[in-house]
Amino acid sequence: MNWLSKTALILVIVGAINWLLVGVFQWDLVTALFGGETLRASSGLSRLIYTLVGLAGIYSITFLFRDTAVKVNK
Repeated sequence: MNWLSKTALILVIVGAINWLLVGVFQWDLVTALFGGETLRASSGLSRLIYTLVGLAGIYSITFLFRDTAVKVNK
C-alpha cells in the first residue's frame, strides 16, 4: 500500500472512530480538539448508524496490516 492510500485510510479510520464516539457518547472528538460544541443531540437511529460506521472504522484498521499482494494458484 502506498503512502497516499495509507494516509487516506488513516483519515477514514479517525473519522469513523469520531462517529463511534458521537454514536455511543454523543461526544465529538474532532470538535473537542479544534474548538466548538462537543456534545451532539442525535436521534436513536442516527446514533445507531454512527456507531455502525465507527465499528466499520475499527475493523478497517486491519487493512493497514494486510499483505496486498494477490497470490494466484495455478
